[in-house]
Amino acid sequence: MSKSFVRLAGIAYESLVNGPGLRRVFFAQGCRHNCKGCFNPDTHRFDSGELKDIDELVDNVKLNPMLKGVTFSGGDPFEQAREFACIAEKIRITGLNIWCYTGYTFEYVLKHMNNENNWDRLINNIDVLVDGKFDEGKKECKLKFRGSSNQRIIDVKKSINLKKAIILDSIN
Repeated sequence: MSKSFVRLAGIAYESLVNGPGLRRVFFAQGCRHNCKGCFNPDTHRFDSGELKDIDELVDNVKLNPMLKGVTFSGGDPFEQAREFACIAEKIRITGLNIWCYTGYTFEYVLKHMNNENNWDRLINNIDVLVDGKFDEGKKECKLKFRGSSNQRIIDVKKSINLKKAIILDSIN
C-alpha cells in the first residue's frame, strides 16, 4: 500500500479559535483566491509548504483525547480535495467533528462538486463548512469563527439534503 501525502503550510496542534472546542488545525498550502488582507498570505503558493504523511497526521490526532474536532483551513483545502477527503474519511472513524474553511461558496462547491477532482468526497465528509472569500471591507473582529461578515457557517449534512445552505446560528 502506497503512502499518501498532503502539502501543508502548518499545523496548529491545539486551537480554540478554528471551531468549537479544542481542535487540531491543518493549514492547506495553496490558494487561488488571494483575498486582500488575508490572514495567511504565506499559504497561497502551491509550491511551498511541506509534504506530510496523511496516516501520521491522523495517528497523531488520535493520540490527543482532549481534541473535540479537526479543522481544515488554509490556503484552501478544496485545492487539495483528494488529500483532505482522505484525511476526513480517516478522522470520521474517530468520531471527531470536521470543519473546513474555503473561499468558495457552498453553492459553488455544490454546482462543481462532480466536475472538480474529489470535491464531492471532501464535502460529504465534513460537518461544517465556513464558506466565502475573506472580504477586508466586511471584517469584524467580534465574529465567531469567521473573519468577515459575508462568510457563513454551514451545516453541511442538512444543506446537502435540502440542496441549500443551512446556516448554523449558534455554535457550542
